[in-house]
Amino acid sequence: MRFWRFLSNPRVTVKALIAGWSEQTKMAVRGRHVLAIQDTSEIPFETTADNRRGLGKVKKGNVHGVLLHAMMAVDAGSGICLGLVGGQVWTRQGKTKKPHRERSLSDKESERWLSTSAEAKETLAQAEMVTFISDRESDIYAHWARTPDEKAHLLVRAMHDHRLVAGGTLGEVVKRSQIADKATIELAGRANRRARKARVSLRFGSVELQRPRHGVEQNLPKGVTVYFVEIAETHTPKGVTPVRWLLLTTHPVETTADAWKIVAWYRQRWIIEQFFRLMKKQGLKIEDSQLQSADRLAKLTAIAARAAAIIIQLVQARDGGEDQLAAIAFTQDEIETLSALADELEGKTKLQKNPHRPHTLAWAAWIIAKLGGWTGYAKARPPGPITFHNGFAYFQSLHESWTTLKGAFKNV
Repeated sequence: MRFWRFLSNPRVTVKALIAGWSEQTKMAVRGRHVLAIQDTSEIPFETTADNRRGLGKVKKGNVHGVLLHAMMAVDAGSGICLGLVGGQVWTRQGKTKKPHRERSLSDKESERWLSTSAEAKETLAQAEMVTFISDRESDIYAHWARTPDEKAHLLVRAMHDHRLVAGGTLGEVVKRSQIADKATIELAGRANRRARKARVSLRFGSVELQRPRHGVEQNLPKGVTVYFVEIAETHTPKGVTPVRWLLLTTHPVETTADAWKIVAWYRQRWIIEQFFRLMKKQGLKIEDSQLQSADRLAKLTAIAARAAAIIIQLVQARDGGEDQLAAIAFTQDEIETLSALADELEGKTKLQKNPHRPHTLAWAAWIIAKLGGWTGYAKARPPGPITFHNGFAYFQSLHESWTTLKGAFKNV
């Protein structure tokens, strides 16, 4: 009931909840090269013809729900999740009658790629370098023209066969380019693809994209220089669709090593797909919510997004590989609660003690895993997302009780 009242409170807004995503991230990105990975996921909720719960359409067919656009900060060298940066949560309000080509970018859903990147620059101000990474839908000329600056770069999988200032198209130039290298790479598993190895060829070069002839956004430069990197599978197993990535970036790509580095950075995009899966079928199961208001479902989505990001951080930290502070995921009050729980969860033997340095993220992961039912013994399987989800939910309940208790004593 308390949580229901929290979601019903008009002073609790989606905008304010999203603003809270990045409180710890600002500190975590300091001095790093950050991959700011963004994507959008449709989150459907069960509705009936008589009760749409105030939700607009998502996916194909008669499916209703909200859309979540999120940006996640990842360390370019280690692949460590540093937290959420920003994003949007919304539900559609019917169809727009004005033709897509006649609408300004600010009147299109695709505007989110630019606005999220622009807003993120403040959160990521203390990073040494930022590379905004996204998939094909964000291959928008205005994005190439407006987002990059002296510290910010773009890395996007190409959707369009762009026309070039020098004549011809992007696809024609890529096809004429010589193969620079060949290698075998690991492909992570997806919903429609098993994890496997792929033998690929590599091409790279540079082009100057031409401003589109159509559209209302004509206050843009006539050309933008970008570098392309293509990997294409050369020997595909029977019945398998060959892999081909055509990546565009503002990072200079002058050597084969530069090109493979771009591929490696783009492959880090898998983490945001994990994030969305964790929110839905593989953990938080947000789609099962019975809340009857679109506004409350949007707020719930914003809250669940932050929880999912923290769970990913805890999974990564469980083995203590990188000695990060717990403060990149938890508030100071939450760390105090973790400290209060630490002694209670440890056993008497050395094997039952928390092996990690206090107030590190690995130390916090050990505590949350124990709360989620992990035994902590060497023979036990490492705690996974479900264990951390259960432990984090239990921790939040304990933290709320602990905070209430401390407040009561202060008023005595």
